Amino acid sequence: MAGPYHFRPMTPADLPQIKRWLALPHVREWWGDPAEQYALVSGDLDEPAMDQFIVAAEGSDLGYIQCYDLTAWNSGFGKQPDGTRGIDLFIGEPDMVARGHGSALIDAFVEERLAQGAPRIVTDPDPANARAVHAYAKAGFQEAGMVDTPDGPALLMIRDK
Repeated sequence: MAGPYHFRPMTPADLPQIKRWLALPHVREWWGDPAEQYALVSGDLDEPAMDQFIVAAEGSDLGYIQCYDLTAWNSGFGKQPDGTRGIDLFIGEPDMVARGHGSALIDAFVEERLAQGAPRIVTDPDPANARAVHAYAKAGFQEAGMVDTPDGPALLMIRDK
């Protein structure tokens, strides 16, 4: 059974684990070059618009999730309600993939954010990433169409209160 989940704010002490996860084939496939992504993730530790968390379940860390204010970088998402937050994540531990954690942890995290007042949560998976699209859909996200992002075309998915 997946969950319950704990979302611990990421600290510099977590960076070695993040670096290890980003280099794994199942993460690299969708997140891209590990060195580039590590620079971005580690550089965001001091970014006020970005909240980063280590996801834990079953007594162990299993992944990473980031939650951010919409900025000029993701203006391709179109007009969204004030206070909308975006999320991106990966399950880092290979033995935790394909065990139901994706949709369950997404749902738990999003429920917390909506309860804290966010009117909407958005995400933009690669449309070819069927596992991610399915996990978001199972967690209550609706497809809102294709968008252009700095990383290329993406499927905008939305979950409202």
